[in-house]
Amino acid sequence: MANSESLALDLEELKHLQSIAKRPRVLSIISSEISNLEKLAVKEEAATSVPSISTPAPVVSNSSVNYVPLASFSWDQDHDHLKIYVSLEGVDKEKIVTEFKTMSFDIKIHDVQGKNYRCAVPKLNKEIVPEKCKLVVKPKRVIVTLVKASKGNWLDLHFKEDKLKPNLDKEKDPMAGIMDLMKNMYEEGDDEMKKTIAKAWTDARSGKTADPLKGYQ
Repeated sequence: MANSESLALDLEELKHLQSIAKRPRVLSIISSEISNLEKLAVKEEAATSVPSISTPAPVVSNSSVNYVPLASFSWDQDHDHLKIYVSLEGVDKEKIVTEFKTMSFDIKIHDVQGKNYRCAVPKLNKEIVPEKCKLVVKPKRVIVTLVKASKGNWLDLHFKEDKLKPNLDKEKDPMAGIMDLMKNMYEEGDDEMKKTIAKAWTDARSGKTADPLKGYQ
């Protein structure tokens, strides 16, 4: 700060001398010195100036966002596509985040009358083509179009394991898969089927029959 003040005083005095000097050589020397001091003054000012520090805007973590699950929606299909219809008004397409994967999709809809909504299926019935799937916003609903990886009819939107399919693990006891099948049939069957399977199961365990399904056949 003191050096800046000294330079300012020197410049002031040189300019005063410049105003009263008459000899061309003296004027040239004074002008040159004034120019040098002005350059020094600019450098001094730049060195002592306080740089401005920009404060970054706070980043809002997605984990802090609360979503209302959209579990109720309708859907239909053809051989190539499956469409999901979500009834929701006031949706801004710019505030939607979509994530399509081979066996799932996740749609996050933000700031709809002060709420955030989410429509997701973690495991689809069959595979889709993520890069071809799309979303369209209508005045009163959102339409999600899933493109099927293979043509055909889906029995359900969600994946469901076939409980009646026997376990064919060769490393297990050959009878284990049949016993698992009987168990699943017992759980899914009516009272008459349960009685028949229970009898066949009991006979198989007691050694009366080698085929636990013989009584059911």
